[in-house]
Amino acid sequence: MTENVVPLHKTPKDQAATDATVTTLTVVSDTQAAPVIPLWVRSGRAVKRLVTDDRTTTTARAVARHTLYVVGGTRVVSRRVWDSRTSARYERYMRAAEAAGNLELAAEWEERGQRFRDARHRRRMDLLTSPIDAAKGAAAGVGIGVGGLLALGIALAVATEDATDVVTPLMAVIKLIALLITIVQVIWPYAITIGPLLALLGLWAVGSKQQAAPAWAMPATVRNSEGEPITPSIVVKALRDLGVPALRNAIKDMGDAGASMLGPIRIAGCGVEVDVALPSGVATNEVQNRRRKLAENLTRHEHEVFINIPQAARTVRLWIADSGALDEPIGPSPLVTDDTISADYAKGKAPWGQDLRGDAAELSVYQRHLLITGRSNQGKTASLRSLALWLALDRSVQFWIADLKGVGDWSMFDGIADVLIEGPSDDHVIQATDMVEAAVEEMNRRIEARHTDPSAVFPPLIVTVDEAQVAFMCPVKGEDGRPYGGAKAVSRYFMAVRKIHNQGRAVDVLMWQGTQDPTDQNLPKLVREGAHTRASLVLGTEQQSRMALGDKAVDDGAAPHLLRQGLDKGTLVVASDGIKMPAGQSSITVRTHFIGDEPAAEIAARAKLLRAGVTTLRVVDQAEERDHLADVAAVIGDTPRLRTDEVLKRLHALDTAVYREWNNGRLKRLLEEHGEEPKKSHGVMVVRRDDVARALANRDADGSASASQ
Repeated sequence: MTENVVPLHKTPKDQAATDATVTTLTVVSDTQAAPVIPLWVRSGRAVKRLVTDDRTTTTARAVARHTLYVVGGTRVVSRRVWDSRTSARYERYMRAAEAAGNLELAAEWEERGQRFRDARHRRRMDLLTSPIDAAKGAAAGVGIGVGGLLALGIALAVATEDATDVVTPLMAVIKLIALLITIVQVIWPYAITIGPLLALLGLWAVGSKQQAAPAWAMPATVRNSEGEPITPSIVVKALRDLGVPALRNAIKDMGDAGASMLGPIRIAGCGVEVDVALPSGVATNEVQNRRRKLAENLTRHEHEVFINIPQAARTVRLWIADSGALDEPIGPSPLVTDDTISADYAKGKAPWGQDLRGDAAELSVYQRHLLITGRSNQGKTASLRSLALWLALDRSVQFWIADLKGVGDWSMFDGIADVLIEGPSDDHVIQATDMVEAAVEEMNRRIEARHTDPSAVFPPLIVTVDEAQVAFMCPVKGEDGRPYGGAKAVSRYFMAVRKIHNQGRAVDVLMWQGTQDPTDQNLPKLVREGAHTRASLVLGTEQQSRMALGDKAVDDGAAPHLLRQGLDKGTLVVASDGIKMPAGQSSITVRTHFIGDEPAAEIAARAKLLRAGVTTLRVVDQAEERDHLADVAAVIGDTPRLRTDEVLKRLHALDTAVYREWNNGRLKRLLEEHGEEPKKSHGVMVVRRDDVARALANRDADGSASASQ
């Protein structure tokens, strides 16, 4: 236990030491007094804090970096001078060509090197005679110069009648030479001081541009590779460290000439693109299969690097995104921002989105069957619907739509589509199957008409089934024992789709389908391969990617299975000749514009203004008893008159099972039963809306009278 005595008051200087009393406070403590830290320990800690402080390390790195820029710049300039004076450059390129397996290019570099050595030899031999030639030239030059000045002086003397002017031009030149010598004498002390500084500044500039300093001296963003630009050396290093022995050895043999494998690095949208000619013994799939490692070597995420196979042999095309660029939205669709936009089925292209290069991705749908697949809730319906919304602005296009999800995603097409089925039940699958079979009948009718009149032209008919896997997986069988779903020849839906794929495009009857995770059960092989435009959102496996896009597209680099679930919504890998893509590629990645329900309804409203009089048939349950006359009134809608063949076509689409056997005679008998009949208009049999309305009114009146009696 220790006692510390703490005085509460100072004793004045003039107060005697023997004054009366001194008040003190005694503090009793149970602990030991804090030990005194030695000065050398405190000094060491202070030095450590100073040395490890961020500001100190940043300053030290900056000083070291800029100093080493001069050293690195000296090395770069020395190398350039050495290359310009020797054949080292040609030797290096020749070794690189040999390592790449390009013996023809190696022979060309060897020939260039030999020509350089021959020219250098001639220059050196010329140096043996150049001093004598230079002396003769100087003597001749001085003589001619002096003679010329004297001739000029004689002419001047004659003109001024003063003989002393003969040497005036010669003296003027001598004075000029003296003035120049004086100027040099004045400037020289400063030049020998400033000159080296300018030389150091030049070397620093070269080193700074080449970043010729160790990694530890570089700024934090460069050390962490954040925002690091893609340069030839970075790409070559990433390829070298890819884990392919033949590629690593070839790049090692190339030395500093490894960049000769690369084509020009081009800015491409929100990233860069470069072609890599692989050395002999390295296959393109060896690079493709290491996409993740290559991306990480390039300080990118896997989804920010895309590898495609162009037409050139043994070449891969790398597209490398800027860090984080693919996580940024691409902006609204032109369909939303431009209410004057129009569509043209035959010649136009739908503004679908943007490719990875930032260019507009536009898709032609002319005579092309379409298939879009992908995992649930990744934007499949939105991508398919955006194409239909654009095409709806072409008033000549007809739509038959079956939405087997049935949550209202396609409800804005009420008033645009001639047929709209919404719902996921087996009854809805039956109705969708009847709709597709009716489209087959319409296709056959058009083909027969084309045989009669080869110049016949038909309005495009787009038959759309969203969530088509529901139809393929439906277990219900019809009265004839044939299943509606399935992937066999007895399946009604499968066979109807196959028939449209086989012959529909010739008469502009097209099949559009959207489906989830493709398998052989919910998307049969023959149906997949019948689509001209195949697109896929994120999928789970490479096998599913092959089902969605085909083997060729996946072998050439298409990889929807590498897209990110939830993060790459609306991003499609497209294989189609209807979209512009770089030469040699068989697929392209498209980030589609998202059009929400409200903007979609506004676009649909514009389309409805172009389609005044279209009445959408909402198919009812087949179990209900049909009112034939009411059905005729429904299919006519607000149209004053409609051709009888068009009425029959719409009745077939309304209920194929009931109206499959109907023809002009059966329609005529129906109207005659109610006191009306079809009439001719411009030589064509038509059914008039007023006649049908009158027949309905008379029938209702007769029914009311019978009931009252």
